[in-house]
Amino acid sequence: MRERLFAYAKKKYHAEPEYLWSRYPEYAILRHSDNRKWFGLVMNVSQRKLGLDGESVVDILNVKLNDPLLVDLLIQESGFFRGYHISRGNWISILLDGSVPFEEVCRWLDESFQTTSSRKGIRQKNQKKLES
Repeated sequence: MRERLFAYAKKKYHAEPEYLWSRYPEYAILRHSDNRKWFGLVMNVSQRKLGLDGESVVDILNVKLNDPLLVDLLIQESGFFRGYHISRGNWISILLDGSVPFEEVCRWLDESFQTTSSRKGIRQKNQKKLES
């Protein structure tokens, strides 16, 4: 699913995975080309680090969501966890083992792209003007 996700990000956002850490050669970030913010982080971690039974290594995707309440709801679902290795409350980790359908993984990657977009502030200001 990792390669499928990278192909999706390349096609939709023109974002190529970047491998930044020699210590973690499998870890890849996806970032905006304009503001350089990350909107996705793909890692391979032990199941035990996610609180699961077993020592198998699994791929996960970390994404940032705009709503902490949504984060709280999602982590109740199978395949979703609080953001591994990112202590901020708006990040979640999604298992990339098929337990979360690919289309849903893409939905949350899209949400993360929008949440971390530099255009977000402009959109919010325009929305407030319309509501006035």
